[in-house]
This record gives sequence, C-alpha cells and structure tokens, in this order.
Amino acid sequence: MQRRRFINFSSVGVKLFVILFCTIVLLSSVLGLTSYYAAKGIITDEVAAASSQSIVQAADKLDFLFAEYEALSRQFAVDPALKADMETVNLPTAGTVARAAAEDRIRRKLDSVRGSDERLLGVRLVARSMVDAESYKSTGISGVRSDEGILARMKEIDNAKGNPVWFPVRAKGFFDAYSQSAMTMGRLLRNIQNPAAEYYMLIEVKGQALTDVLSNLHIGLAGEIRILDSSGRVAYSADDVLLGQASYIHTGELKAGEQTGVQKSEGQEPARARQGDSGKRSFTAGDEQGSPQLVVYQPLSTADWTLLGYAPVSDFTRSADRLLYITLLVVLAAALIGLVIGYVLVRLIGRPLGKLARLMEEGERGNLQVRTSFKGQDEIGRLGHSFNRMMEQISRMAGQSSSSAAEVLATSAQLVAASGAISGQASEVATATGEIAGGAASLAAEAESSNAKVELMGGKTSEVAENNAVMAASARKVMEVSDQGAERMKKLVSQSEGVLKLMDLIQENSAMLRDSTVLIRSILSPMIAMNKQTNILALNASIEAVRAGAAGRGFIVIANEIRELANQSSESIASVSRITGEISGHIENTVKVVNEAAPMFDSQLASVRESSLIFGSVRAEMEVFSGVLNQSSAAVSELTEYQQQLGQSMASVISVVQQTSASTEEVASMSSQQFTVSRELVALSHRLEGLAEQLKQSMISFQG
Repeated sequence: MQRRRFINFSSVGVKLFVILFCTIVLLSSVLGLTSYYAAKGIITDEVAAASSQSIVQAADKLDFLFAEYEALSRQFAVDPALKADMETVNLPTAGTVARAAAEDRIRRKLDSVRGSDERLLGVRLVARSMVDAESYKSTGISGVRSDEGILARMKEIDNAKGNPVWFPVRAKGFFDAYSQSAMTMGRLLRNIQNPAAEYYMLIEVKGQALTDVLSNLHIGLAGEIRILDSSGRVAYSADDVLLGQASYIHTGELKAGEQTGVQKSEGQEPARARQGDSGKRSFTAGDEQGSPQLVVYQPLSTADWTLLGYAPVSDFTRSADRLLYITLLVVLAAALIGLVIGYVLVRLIGRPLGKLARLMEEGERGNLQVRTSFKGQDEIGRLGHSFNRMMEQISRMAGQSSSSAAEVLATSAQLVAASGAISGQASEVATATGEIAGGAASLAAEAESSNAKVELMGGKTSEVAENNAVMAASARKVMEVSDQGAERMKKLVSQSEGVLKLMDLIQENSAMLRDSTVLIRSILSPMIAMNKQTNILALNASIEAVRAGAAGRGFIVIANEIRELANQSSESIASVSRITGEISGHIENTVKVVNEAAPMFDSQLASVRESSLIFGSVRAEMEVFSGVLNQSSAAVSELTEYQQQLGQSMASVISVVQQTSASTEEVASMSSQQFTVSRELVALSHRLEGLAEQLKQSMISFQG
C-alpha cells in the first residue's frame, strides 16, 4: 500500500517554495500598483492644472461683474444731481412741488438703471430710518422690511463707511420677499454736510446671473461649482437649498476661528486645502460620504469670497483603471511561474535533505549501519559522502569506548571500598571532637549570661542613683517654690487688709453723698416755688399791660421775656432734680454692692492666711524627704563599687573559657573537614561507578 504524503511546512524545500512564490507575487503586485497610482496621480495633476486655469478665468469674469456694479454704485455716490435731489426730499423747508419733482427724478434714475441691465432684480435707495415711505426703489419690487436679520445686514453696510459690501445669494432675496434667488451689493451714500440725506444703496442681482457667468465652467462629469464666503458658508450654489449652509469642503485660506459652522460627519474631519510650494490652488479631499474629490479654487479680488469647484476623482481616473486589470494578469502569471520554480526546488533540494534527515534519525536510535546513496558532486552529494564517513568513524569510537568502560567499572569498585573505610574513621573522630566543643561552648554561654546579669545590675543601680539625684533636685525646687508662695501669701494678706480699709472709706463717702443729695433737693424746693410766683407775676403784668393799651406794649414784651426765663429756670431745676435722683439711686446701689462684697473679702483674707500656714508645713516635710534621699544615695554608691569588683572577676572567667572554646572549635573544624572530604570521596566513587555502568549500557545500544 502506498504511503500517503502530507505537506511538511517545516521542510526547507517548502520554505524555499513559499519564499520564492511570495517574492515573485509581491514584486509583481508592487510594480503594478505603483504604476497604477503613478498614472492616477499624473492624470489628477494634469486635470487639476487645466481646471485651475478654468476656475481662474471664471473668477475673473465674476470680478468683472462685481466691479461693474461697484462702479455703478460709485457713480450714484458722486452724482451731484442725485445728491441734490436727496437733500431736497429731506429738506423740511422744500416745497411740495420741488420735493415731488426730486422724488420723480430719483425713481426714474433707478428705473433707467434697472431697465438697462436684465441681470438686475432691482435697485433701492433705503432711508436710514428703514421706513418704506421714505425710501425709493425701481418699479416691480417689494417694499422695505426691518426684520432683525435685515437690520444686522444694514449694520454691516454702516460699518463699511461708504465702501461696497457684497451679501451672499439668498433664496428669496435681501428682504426675503422674492420668488427667486438674488445677490445684493450694499453701499452707504454718505453726505457729510447733510447726514439726514444719507441713504443705503442696494443693487439686487439675480442669482441666475451668476449661473450664466459660470455656465461654461465644468469640472469632471458630475462636478459642482460653489462660491464660499469668508466663514466657509455657501454664498452661491446652483441648488438654492445649500445657500447659507456650511460647506463640508472648503479651502485652507479661510480665517482662523471661522470654521465653527462646518459640520463633521462621524469619523471624518472637514477637508481643508493644503496649498503646496508650487502655489497651485487645488487639492484632494473627501466629501460628506468620504468619496475623494478633486477641488480647485480661486479667491475673488472684489469680494471676500472664494470660487470653488470640485468633482469626484473617479471621473478623471477611469482610464487608469485598466492598469489594475493588467496588474492582475501579471500577478497571476507570476504566481504560475513561482509554482513551477518552487516545484523544481522541492525536487532538487527538499527531497534529498528529507532523506538525509531520516537516515540521521536512524543513527540517533543506535543504528550505525545506515548509509546514503547520493551520486551527485554538488553540495548535497558531498553532504551524503561526508555522512557515510562520519558514521564509520562513530562505529569505531563505539567499540573503543566499550572496552574502556569495562576497565573504569573495575577500578571504581576498588575505590569505593577504600573510601568507605576512611569515612568511618573520620566520622568517629569528628563525633568525639564535637562533644568537647559543645561542653566548652555551654560553659562560655553560662559565663556570658552571668556577666550580662552583672552589667544589668550595674545599669539598674546607676538608674537608681540618677533617680535619687533628680528627686533631690525636685525637693530643692519645691522648697524654693514654698518659700516664694509664703512670701506671696504675706503680701496678699497685707493687700487684702488694705482693700477692706478702702471698702470702709467707700461706705463713709457714700453716706456723705446721700446726705448731700438730700440737701440739694431741699435747696431746689424754694427755687421751684419762686419760678411759680414769677410766672404768676408775669401773667398779671401782661394782663395789666393789655388794659393799659398802647402804653403797655413795652410791658407785654418784658412780661413775655420774664415768663420765658421762668420756664427755662423750671426746666433747668427739673433736670437738676432728675439728675440728683439718679445720683442718689447710683449711690444706694454702690452702698449695697459694697455691703455685699465686705463679707466676701473677710472670707478671702481668712483663706489666704490658711494657705500661708500650709506652705510652711510643706517646707518642713520636704526637708525631711531630702534627708532620706541623701541616705539612699550613699547606699547606692557602695552597691556600685561591689558591682564593679564582681564584673572584673566575671571578665577573667570569660577570657579563660573563650580561649579553651577557640582551641576546641579549631580541632572540631579540622575533624569535620576530614569527615566531609571522606564523604565526598565516597560519593565520587559511587558516581564514577554509576557513570561506568551507564557508559557500558550506552555502548551496548550501538550496533557497530
């Protein structure tokens, strides 16, 4: 039965086949795709150059059209007759006939301009007040509106200070009142001498006029033409739905910070132009769907707009797609050639190497009789001959190794017996020496422990002496503090006695003040009676003066003055009486507080005297405590001297024990080393015996 063959991907032949096949296919693919993309780039560059010229010509036409209307607005601005008519209609003193004639001339002039240009939708002169009745327009257009958006656009005209301002095409015109799209140019007709005669001039151009100008501009088969304003929004498009919307494709010459209105699709970034060093105004970018577009653009010189056109790149590169089919055919042919060359390499290299590998695997299993049958003189043939010679030399070496292994096995048996005897004797010596070293070590440990306890006792004694010194110092400080406290208590007793004397003086002064207030009240009583009598006398004098008539008028004045003085005196006496009553109340409160505080000061004085006695007793007790501390310190000093003598004795014992232990450990170390060497010698003998046995068994597996 024929053996089934499987592809071995680890084979050298298969690897060479895969490398060669992939190299041929990859090289053919790279060359074909490089040619395709190079041709595509050349075609795109040529189309971009031609389209750039067309877009420049179209931009020149638009600039010419815009410049024409700017010149028209400039004529209106410098026309003296129109200026005089606008001043007449705004002059309050002008007659009705003169004003009507001026308005008629203004309207006829606007109609003549509108009638001479079919591209115009209308011409207006809008008053600064945005009132339709005060504005003028050509025939057939709607009136003036003042919506918020319209006012914002009028403000732009104001800010231009008499320069022309172009507004993008709007689907229903400047005032959102038309049925067709229109583009508007605005200009302020200034009148410095008569500001009331200033008007906004609006020239509304049909959106179809731009379509007619751009009708001969074509980019590709499905290209589009747009005009973008400075913020990247569509100022003109053939589709009115796109007017005013943010353009996904725009140039990189827009001002920074004006891209906020541009919408981004998910996973995409808005395309922007990257103008190269050559100055070409063209680039390639993706549209909203991600399809590559060839974009050409040209800024306008009259308005801050950009004429932009783009078309799918596939419209220009269809002729280069044939290179893809040619590349595919070349890749298929290269693949077939690679298959044929790979099969030849497998037969010439892979099969002989596989056969040689199988023979070497047989030799690895112990069969030294295998030989190759290669007849060629190339590298593979030479490899087969070398394999045959190598197997013959291995057979001879196997025979020699078998005899040497038998001799090594016999010698290792003798070495094992001798090593065992030496190891037993060394073990006995090491055991005895170890017991001696253990006894010396335990004695040294006991001496060290005793010395440590003596040192610990010395440390505790030192701590007791230090504590006694600290307590003696504390006792001295307590005695000093007690002396200071006693002195302070004496001063406090004398001060408290002085305060009691002052309290007595306060009580005496309060009684005197109370008597004085009573005297003041007795003095005020007759003064109050005198004021009452004075009021009665003044009243009687007034009555008598009234009876006397004209001769008594002087007495009336004097009587009134006396009565006023009596009233003032009454008020003053009342104030003094009230103040005297308040002082009397305060004095009573002071006397009451002093009477309440006097017992408290007596109690405080008694407490201070008791504290002074306590400080004296504390000093006596601290003197007794200080004497006891001195006796304890003397006893601790004697204990320290005894501890030092005991430490010196223990140090001598430790020195002798350490010398004995060192000598014993040295002997034990030498015995241990001898025992270790003996054990290693026995282990090596057993290992040599095992290696000899393994060598003998391995030689048996070879078939020489």
